[in-house]
Amino acid sequence: MLGDNFFKRVENKTNVNKETIFSLASKLQKGNMKDEKVLKEVIDELSTMTGKTVSDEKKQKIVSTILNDEVPQNVDKMF
Repeated sequence: MLGDNFFKRVENKTNVNKETIFSLASKLQKGNMKDEKVLKEVIDELSTMTGKTVSDEKKQKIVSTILNDEVPQNVDKMF
């Protein structure tokens, strides 16, 4: 298990606290990643965590890609 020092270092570098990390991890583990609502919640949390804005259009494109199993097997193809 990761210690508090690890999470303090992560929080100092990212401004994301331990509770937020655990909340997102729990949502990913328990959530149905084929549920549009769950996917949008995860995108919103990641957006907040990273300080990046995701437009509704972009969010819908991400959700559609996941729901339609169109995510490339090789992540490097996405960039």
